[in-house]
Amino acid sequence: MAKKPIEKEADIAIAAASMKAIAHPLRLKILCVLSGGALSVQDIVEQVGTTQSNISQHLAILRAKGILIAHKEANRVYYRIGDARTLKLVGLMRDVFCSV
Repeated sequence: MAKKPIEKEADIAIAAASMKAIAHPLRLKILCVLSGGALSVQDIVEQVGTTQSNISQHLAILRAKGILIAHKEANRVYYRIGDARTLKLVGLMRDVFCSV
C-alpha cells in the first residue's frame, strides 16, 4: 500500500529544516548518542569527543530547530530528542549506516 505524500507546505518546510539541521556530521553524532535517552552535556562531550564549547553550539542549533528538548537538574542540563519522528529517523540511519 502506497503511503500518502506530504501535502501541507508547512510539513515540507519542517521536514526540510530538520534534515538540514541533522545533516552536519557532529550534530548527527550527537543525535545518535541521544537516541539512547537523555544525557547531560558533559556525558555528550565525553561520548562525542570534542570540546564542551563546540557541543554547546551544536546543541543550541538542534534545540532552536525543535529537535532537542533540554531540562535542568541542579547544575546540569540534560538533552533528549524531543520529536518521535526524529528519533525514528535517527534509529533508521543507525540501522542502515552503523550496522555491520
